[in-house]
Amino acid sequence: MKLNLLIILFASNSLVACGQTTTQKTENKSENLITDSKPIQNNNTMDLNKIANPIVKTAIEALQANDINAWYSHFTSDAKFSDDGRSLDFKSFFDNAFDKKEKFLTIDKVENSGKDIYGNFFAGQWGTFKVFFKFNINANGKIDRLDIGQGK
Repeated sequence: MKLNLLIILFASNSLVACGQTTTQKTENKSENLITDSKPIQNNNTMDLNKIANPIVKTAIEALQANDINAWYSHFTSDAKFSDDGRSLDFKSFFDNAFDKKEKFLTIDKVENSGKDIYGNFFAGQWGTFKVFFKFNINANGKIDRLDIGQGK
C-alpha cells in the first residue's frame, strides 16, 4: 500500500513539474513572438499616396472608408465591370462588397499611371487574397470600366 502511495505521489509531482516546464516554454515562445513581430498597420489609415491618379485614389479612399455613395460618385451610370474576366453587374457586385465591408489590406504595387492597383484584399465571405483593380477613366473624368481579379 505504501508503495502504491509513493508511486502516486511521485507520478503526480512529475506531472506538476512537466506542466510548469511546458507553461514556462509557452510563455517564452509568446514573448518571442511579441518581440519578433512587426507592428500591424491600421487598415483605416493605410497610406494611399502611392496611387498617383487622383480619381482612382479618391475612389479607393471611398472603398477603404466603406462609403458607398462616394464610391459610386466616381463611376459612370453604365460602368462596365468584370471579375476574373466575367462580366458582372457593377452595382449588384459592389452593393454586396460594401455590405461585407470589403477593402484593401495592403497596396503592394501601382502601375499604369496610378490606374492599376495590386494588393491584398479582404473579400468578405471569400477571405483574403491578392487582387488587382484596373480602372479605365473616360474623357469626363469618370470611371467607365473596372476590371478586378485575383493577383499573383
